Amino acid sequence: MSLVSASIAIAKKDLTIELRTREITISTGFFALLIATLTSLSFFVDDAFSRNVAPGVLYTAVAFSAVLAISRSWAREREQDAMRALLVAPIPRLAIYVGKAISTLAFLALVEVLLVPLVALLYHVDFLDVLGGLLGVLGLATLGIVLAGTLFGAMTVKTSARDLMLSVVLFPLITPVLLSAVVATRELLGGNEVEVIAWVKILLAYDLVVGIAAGLMFDALVSE
Repeated sequence: MSLVSASIAIAKKDLTIELRTREITISTGFFALLIATLTSLSFFVDDAFSRNVAPGVLYTAVAFSAVLAISRSWAREREQDAMRALLVAPIPRLAIYVGKAISTLAFLALVEVLLVPLVALLYHVDFLDVLGGLLGVLGLATLGIVLAGTLFGAMTVKTSARDLMLSVVLFPLITPVLLSAVVATRELLGGNEVEVIAWVKILLAYDLVVGIAAGLMFDALVSE
């Protein structure tokens, strides 16, 4: 089986399970909406201040939701030793990583469909005027988080303190993504296109580097 077909099969497996259980989308969606709601009660002062705060709240909620989604996605492979079955299957091992990344992106995209309008409503920010740019920045940031998180989420399959390890490893690693995405979104709302392009280039470079590194490292991380 080729890398593409195997990746699609694994992603389809995860999405089919999620359609039946709705476990990841409900838990991560509720968690993200809770973060946005609670922070709005603490940080909202006026419209000018909220324009600077809203991007930070948005990407903080996305980052924590991603950790929850990645952790639960890999937890399914621990059940009944499913990960071992995937490793011995006649497919490229990289397909496991790619398939997991695709399904996690789908989970987070659904959460973000609910999260972005809520943040706009709570913080009185009009995202419609910059919707195209926002979707680009949000997409690149989410992709970077998922690429890094899926790679190191594979390590948690064999560890007992899996949730703690994933958080400890992942958050320092995705700090450049969060900083770049927050500043890019803030500058986007302020109409500073030159600064937005500069930060988007950083996001693109991060995604490219992490994607290549994942392709080289994944086999070694999951090898027994």
